[in-house]
Amino acid sequence: MPQMAHAILHNEPAMDIVPQASSSPLQSDADKHHDPPYIEGPVGSGHEDKGIRTSNTHKNDLPPVVSDLFNFSNSPPGSQDGVSVHSRPEHEAEEPPEENGFLRSTSPISAMSRSRTGTYEKVGEGGVSRMHKFSLYETASRYFLVGADIMDRRFRILKIDRTAEVGDLSIAEDDIVYNKKEKNLLLNTIDEGNKASGGLKLRSSTWGLLGFIRFTGEYYMLLVTKRSQVAMIGGHYVYQIDGTELVPLIPASGTRSKQEYHLEEARFVGILNNLDLTRSFYFSYSYDITHTLQHNICREREALSGLGDVPDSRTDYNGMFIWNHHLLEPAKKNLKNTYDWCLPITHGFVDQATLSVYGRTVYITIIARRSRFFAGARFLKRGANDLGYVANDVETEQIVSEMLTTSFHAPGPKLYANPNYTSYVQHRGSIPLYWTQDSTGVTPRPDIELNLIDPFYSAAALHFDDLFERYGAPIFVLNLIKARERTPRESILLREYTKAVNYLNQLLPEDKKIIYKAWDMSRASKNRDQDVIGTLESIAEDVLKTTSFFHNGDSTSHNVKMQNGVARTNCIDCLDRTNAAQFVIGKLALGYQLHALGVISGASIDYDTDAVNLFTHMYHDHGDTIAIQYGGSHLVNTMETYRKINQWTSQSRDMVESFKRYYNNSFLDAQRQEAYNLFLGNYVFVQGQPMLWDLSTDYYLHHADPRKWSSNQRRSYRNWYTPENLVRRDIAPCQAPLRLEKPLSLYDDYWVEYYRPLALTSFHKLFSSKMNSAPRHIPYKLLHEGRYDFSPFHVRIGHDPETGEKTRSIKDLPLQDPARPRSSGESSLEPLKTPPQVTFSEKLLITPPKIKRTIVLTPYPDTFPDPRPARKVLGSTPVTATTVATKDDKTPKDKLAIAQWTLSQFVLSSLSPSVAASEMDEYGRYISHPLNLPLVVSTETPRPSLATPSFSHFQEYINSVATESKTGAFPKNSTAEDITEFEEFLSVGEEPLTVKEEDGGKKRYKAYSQWLKGKSIFKQQRVDP
Repeated sequence: MPQMAHAILHNEPAMDIVPQASSSPLQSDADKHHDPPYIEGPVGSGHEDKGIRTSNTHKNDLPPVVSDLFNFSNSPPGSQDGVSVHSRPEHEAEEPPEENGFLRSTSPISAMSRSRTGTYEKVGEGGVSRMHKFSLYETASRYFLVGADIMDRRFRILKIDRTAEVGDLSIAEDDIVYNKKEKNLLLNTIDEGNKASGGLKLRSSTWGLLGFIRFTGEYYMLLVTKRSQVAMIGGHYVYQIDGTELVPLIPASGTRSKQEYHLEEARFVGILNNLDLTRSFYFSYSYDITHTLQHNICREREALSGLGDVPDSRTDYNGMFIWNHHLLEPAKKNLKNTYDWCLPITHGFVDQATLSVYGRTVYITIIARRSRFFAGARFLKRGANDLGYVANDVETEQIVSEMLTTSFHAPGPKLYANPNYTSYVQHRGSIPLYWTQDSTGVTPRPDIELNLIDPFYSAAALHFDDLFERYGAPIFVLNLIKARERTPRESILLREYTKAVNYLNQLLPEDKKIIYKAWDMSRASKNRDQDVIGTLESIAEDVLKTTSFFHNGDSTSHNVKMQNGVARTNCIDCLDRTNAAQFVIGKLALGYQLHALGVISGASIDYDTDAVNLFTHMYHDHGDTIAIQYGGSHLVNTMETYRKINQWTSQSRDMVESFKRYYNNSFLDAQRQEAYNLFLGNYVFVQGQPMLWDLSTDYYLHHADPRKWSSNQRRSYRNWYTPENLVRRDIAPCQAPLRLEKPLSLYDDYWVEYYRPLALTSFHKLFSSKMNSAPRHIPYKLLHEGRYDFSPFHVRIGHDPETGEKTRSIKDLPLQDPARPRSSGESSLEPLKTPPQVTFSEKLLITPPKIKRTIVLTPYPDTFPDPRPARKVLGSTPVTATTVATKDDKTPKDKLAIAQWTLSQFVLSSLSPSVAASEMDEYGRYISHPLNLPLVVSTETPRPSLATPSFSHFQEYINSVATESKTGAFPKNSTAEDITEFEEFLSVGEEPLTVKEEDGGKKRYKAYSQWLKGKSIFKQQRVDP
């Protein structure tokens, strides 16, 4: 029997058949303990982890019989067993969701024959080989995480021990890169070596590993089970997490019996579940979303030019925005290449839309990154901590790129020099002072308290020094809090914040001083004489001139720009007013970016254009998401509020959102704060310390321990800033176009990720075809008639939102003199030419019935019988309106649609009234009516003339009145009370315009007397007689 077969049958290590020259670190450690890294024996049999070491199989020396057993499909992971912690409804996947497990061979002994001189490809030898999907296999005592690249051609394996001691994490990483045949062969061998304990099973297929977390007992690993594409930047996709799974690292036999902290463990898991990871958490396999586009491109260009010691882009992440930082710490202690296996995730907002400009495609991307420092709910996290981190710290970046080419590279090749990419960055954050609000009461707006008056403003100094390090100088501070209040609240912070900026500016260089602008935006929005948007646009001009924006390209042939400094905007919550101000600044920056790309000639874009409307919707979603994360509700005041449009609908919406925000702040913020503290690692369980739910406050979880920083040397109060952070930042020059000695995939693997060679897909599944865009909302009717202006910069005001046609208001109707003679063929009213009338039955055969947009609440005006005779259409039988649609045909679903339509249609028609064809005809009959009667009333009856040829109905009215006047009698149903009231009404005193006391009892003065008593006449009901 061959030596390898003997090892399999007897669970003994085959030491002499492993090439020592190519053994992996895992094998070296295993050889010391005679413990192969993969093959396992039955648990408790005394032969555990003994078998054949198969991690060195050469990919060219496998038998041909094995190559026919493997499937070279491109199928992505799906999900199988396991309980999902969070899962949203699955989006339409870009690939089939199921993952095929490894194929078990019927002859593992013959399939394992190899060459003694075989070698393997190591990590990094073949360029960038990022893993995009993972499969989790399990045995009785091990987990095996198999990572695959996007083409399913390269695989790596991570072994996780399930039998480690409580509190210990045992992970073994293999540096070898396997192909598909070697991977299946290795898993097949592991399965054969563990037949006695159940073999190897596919636990679940995932899109990534987020890290490891421990509460009171064993570790858990957090996996991503569902994802959806939300953006594409430079050929690299950005994904949103749609489902997660928390897998405990315990033996397959079940949980450890009689755990000492099982009740506390379950409660910790429940607290973690309060943090919904399927809402606004994002990741990318190949693009660093924790840094700005300017930082990423400058870092790569500096690395190519050899300027200084530049960190590796695959490990140089901004820890401020990595929300699973606490979960990555155990992995960093046990893995050499942490970010090859674990995905850093950010929290905030990501959205992307496309703008079509006469065939030129422009992508607009908004990325908001929320800081993990001093993170929490609205009233529980205010101001700054003693480390300089502020609450609700959000970095917002807008990337505008023309998709003439996809990647960051220009032809030549000129790496990372594509001139079609621009970006602009803004910042929002709470006022960097020590202040809080007590939310324990029932007041919607608690009083603001300054907890500590620091004459040196240490927290503000640390905060602004951090902004200098991240964005450069200068910093433009836009403070939008209230300046005048009856009860001082926000104005307290205004005075203190102004003092802090003035103090810090004394010590800064003249050209690097903080630019401070304070403006009471709330008061201005309530004043009819002030233009809020106009003032913000003026401020935005100053901001853009101060900070500029980033425009990539070759410095020799393109106008390269760098953003130095940032606009820091804040109000009291950094939500409503801040989002409106950031939108106005971003709108102006959008104009500059489009101008830099050569899309528009100027640098300004008008409101109510497709481009600005698309940008407005994106910023509105951005503000809603940030508001939900911090305040618990959507924006209370939107751009419609500050532009003073749609006041009726916005006021009711603002009231609802205010109540939702108050409810969440009063009852749900404490649970969210506990989940934040647990997930971010602010609280770590320690034996003998209080539990998380027993803490009366989390103040010491977010501030520095006085025992640690009190012994350190204090920062200088005068030199509070770092001089290196004030240096102007310039982009590294682009290298001359040389022939690359190595493939482009060594620098950037965007090609395979974006174009997906060998993958079968369809257009409706491609992300670029599903993106939101302005052309999606083009009215088909106007498009068919050729009357639509395709320019996204054309102002569209007064158009019907459904048809796109411009509605005619009452003031647009032409008024004519009734006495002007008209020809016989001229109508009394000259409206626009309308198409010929079509019966209702013909409408049904052409288009479905539509609801008329009038102020009259008649959702089904066309359901009445058609008085005209029925017509035959295309040889069919006669069809009339009554046979097609009747009142009894309404279903409950139709009635529900009518109820939903009524209020919104009434308000919309009231704000923007339109005139239907029937109303125009009625108005024509009205102005043609013979109203040119003598001003003095007389008994003479006017005679017909050329202007008033017909008086039949008017003559009948005069004759009826004359008959009643001759008889002098009241109608038969009149009562004595009516006659008395009528006589009282006809009696007129000497001074008819003077109301005396005796007139108070009369009916005509009853409402007036009530108004004199102090009651508003507008609030009274109908007066009873």
